[in-house]
Formats: sequence, C-alpha cells, structure tokens
Amino acid sequence: MASFKPTRIQVYPKLGEKVTQDTLYWKNYKAPVQIKEFGAITSIDFSPLAPHTYAVTASTRVHIYGPFSQEPVKTFTRFKDTAYSGRFRSDGQLLVAGCEDSAVRLFDVSGRVAIRMFKGHTKAVHVADFTSHGYQILTGSDDYTCKLWDIPNSAELTSYKEHTDYIRCGITSKLNRDLFFTGSYDHTLKLFDARVDKSVMNMDHGQPVESLLLYPSEGLLVSAGGRYVKVWDLLKGGQPLVSLKNHHKTVTSLCLGSNGQRLLSASLDRHVKVYSTTNYKVVHNFDYAASILSLGMAPDDESIVVGMTNGILSIKHKRTPEDSKGAVQQKRQPAYRIFVKGKNYVPKQEDYLVSKPVRQYLAKYDKQLRKFNVSKALDEAMEQWTRLRKSEIPMAVIKELDRRGTLKNALAGRDEKELCQLLSFVIMNLVDTRFTATLTTMAEMLLDIYQSTVGMSSLVDRQLLRLQELLDKETEYQQEIMEVLGMLDVLFASAHPRKEVTLPGDGANGLAKGGIPHRPEIQAS
Repeated sequence: MASFKPTRIQVYPKLGEKVTQDTLYWKNYKAPVQIKEFGAITSIDFSPLAPHTYAVTASTRVHIYGPFSQEPVKTFTRFKDTAYSGRFRSDGQLLVAGCEDSAVRLFDVSGRVAIRMFKGHTKAVHVADFTSHGYQILTGSDDYTCKLWDIPNSAELTSYKEHTDYIRCGITSKLNRDLFFTGSYDHTLKLFDARVDKSVMNMDHGQPVESLLLYPSEGLLVSAGGRYVKVWDLLKGGQPLVSLKNHHKTVTSLCLGSNGQRLLSASLDRHVKVYSTTNYKVVHNFDYAASILSLGMAPDDESIVVGMTNGILSIKHKRTPEDSKGAVQQKRQPAYRIFVKGKNYVPKQEDYLVSKPVRQYLAKYDKQLRKFNVSKALDEAMEQWTRLRKSEIPMAVIKELDRRGTLKNALAGRDEKELCQLLSFVIMNLVDTRFTATLTTMAEMLLDIYQSTVGMSSLVDRQLLRLQELLDKETEYQQEIMEVLGMLDVLFASAHPRKEVTLPGDGANGLAKGGIPHRPEIQAS
C-alpha cells in the first residue's frame, strides 16, 4: 500500500521590510540593559553637560546614573511620599523635584540633603523645572495652580490659577527667562509671561495633556495627550500645524533626537515611535515589554532610556565601530572540512547497510484526510489561529479537497456558527490575488448549498451582505483600473512619434507614376 502524501502547503513570496537609512540608524543599538527600580518610573532627565548623567524619578527616590553605569552614582531619598519630575539645571549642578506631599525640594548634585524646600502648593506637585537663567523654578500642581519661585530667597514670586484641572506637565523657555508653558487635564495648553498677570496664549489639545516639548528654535510646541501628538505653530498665534494619531493608547512622554531632526513619542501601548520632523511620518518603531511612562534621549543619540510602569528601566546604548569589529571577530564560521566530512565515502561490497525507517508526522488535517473525513479535515484547518495567521494552510486543504472532488461534501451540513466562520474566511481573503480563484469556487458552492436558508439566520444574512458589498467594491475598483489603463494606453500611444511607412512602388503611395498600378502582361502560349 502506498504511503499517504501530506498536503503540500504552498509557500508564497513575502515582501521584505523596506530598509531605509532610518531603519539602519535606529537598529544600530545594543541589546537593552534593564534595571529594576522601586516603583513606576515617572520621569527621566539628562544632564545638559558631559558626561551626561541622567536622573530617574521612581517611587520616593531620585537616582542619578552615569552614562554606562548599572548602579546609581547618587541617590536622593529625602521624600516623604512619591517624588515627581526630577530635573537638572542648565549647569548640571542643581536638581529640583516635586512630591506627593505638595513640597518642592532643591538638591545640590554633589550633596545628599535638600538645600531648599518650597512650600505653597496644597496638593501633589507633578511639574518642576528651572527657568533659562537658573535662578527661578517653575512648579505645577494638582491644586490647579502653577507658581514661580525665587531660589536665592526661597520665596514665591507669582502664582497663576487659570487651569480647571490637574497640571501634569510644563516646560520653560530656554531663550526667554519669563516665558513658560503648562498643560493640564482640562485639555488646554497655556503660555504664561512672568511680566503679565495672566496667560498670553491658549490652545485646546482636546484630550488630557500628559507631556510638552519645545523645539530648539522655540517656534513649535509639541503636546501629547490621549492617543494624539499635536504640533502647534507659536509664531502664528498657536495654530495647530499637524495632529498625529499613531498610538493605540495614551501617549505619556516626548523627546527630540538626532539634533532635533527626529521626534520620539512613548505610550502606554508599549511602543516608542520615531517621526521625521520634516513630514511627520513614522520612520521607526521600538517595542517594549510593558507600558511606558517616561522617555529620555542622550545627546547625539548615544543612548535611549525608557521607564515603564512595572519599575523596569531599559537602557539601549548605540553601537560603536569597535563593537561591530569585535562582533565580527567573535563569530567563527565552521571549517569547510566539517561540511564535506563523509560526502565521498563509498560503501564496500561486504558492508551491510542498516536503514532506519523514518516516521512520518502528519498534521491534524492530514490525519483526517487520510481517513477520508473531509468535513473534519476542513474544521482542523479552520482553527482560529491558523485561519487568522496562516491563511496558506486552510487554502491548501481547500485546494486538496477541490482536487479530490469532495469540497462540496466538506462544506455541506454546517450549522450557523460554522457557516459564518467559512463566510468570514472567504470575505477576509477573497480579494487576495493568491486565493481569488479557489475562494470564488468555494463561495459559489456555499451559495448553491445554502441558498434555501437565506433569511433564516440574521448572522448568516449579515455575512452574505458583507460579501455582496465586498464584491461591489471590488467590481468598482476593477472598472476604475480599466479606465486608468485606457487613459495610459492613449498617453503612451500619443507619446510615440509616428513613422511614415513607404509602400513598394515607384510613387510615394505605391502607384506607378501614371497613377495606375503596373500589371504584368500575360501572353498566351
């Protein structure tokens, strides 16, 4: 008896990933180093001066890490409750952080104890930053107020209460010490001037605002909130320039890379998107294991630091040419003799050849086909994971059943749920040119078998209507394509120069000079 031949799954060519300069650039990072913190990491800030240490705010601590250290080089723990928004001053000597207990603490990076404490807010302070000249501090709180503080005198300079919900982000201008922006859960962004007692510009983000970012020229402001990242033109009075919706969950953090040529956004959907700042298209994507709360980029893109909700700090360092050379040297290829070993061996006449029978492993659908259970074979091929991820397998089984002439038998006798699954599979793959011919035959068989049940099930009727809509759309597309092809034919025909064709004869028109074609005389023999 001949052995059973398994169903051959046809392998279709796959489209390769489009490799761009951005793909090569952003993939040139080492495997991430992961550090476990004490709680969710809410803020990451790099020191503007070399060696570019960075402050990580998590739980009741602010840790300072070196560029390549896996242990904190400095820790500030003088917080009674959760700390927020640890930020460096422009000279890298001071660090400010807010706290859940409504106090704002100022630290000397070379010391451990807070050298100043600012009290005036009544609720948690989530925003803390230095002004451009370094002698004032901006704070924003859940009590709906934002305040400016004088560092030398430890005094409150001014206070604004224009927001109607929590203030969760803010940023100061690096070009003008009097300007700063705040973003609130009341969906608004506000520009304040310390010389005026109220805001000078208002913008509506449309979602609770989680993060703000200023371009180096400070002509553009970027806001993140909900699933949206929006860019505002400040030189035109805060007009919206572009709105990006590439994340599936709330965007929590923003930063700039490649000297302002790339914009990065992090989200609770565990992705970091990289945008080009010229056309705001996504040029790369990073995936992480947990939801992301904070994001930081070292100068010159030397490292990407991400803080997640599970307390994991992920650090990716850029590869150097020395690292690439070392990797090439470490990778040793097997010797050639390993591959050719035994290839030229010829058995002798007195040798005995011992062969071990190879056991044949069959897939579930092949086992059912071997037993001629065509309906069960189709059911095994139509399992949910296979149906959605590996459409080639159900298609191979359907082709095999059609070749055997038993496809109609396999489709018959289905209940409402199974029939809906088959129709859904047809709708999902019918317009795929690889499967169109086979699925058209399958759809015709289904309509022939179940035409008497139309109108008896709302679920089946809904699938049939979807199939009809799909066919109508596809027919319209084909008609439009035929019209475009006709237009292209006319254009190509008119683009080619016309050539004059000379016919045989004395004249230009193939006639004799007298205008009458010359006929040879026939003489009778």
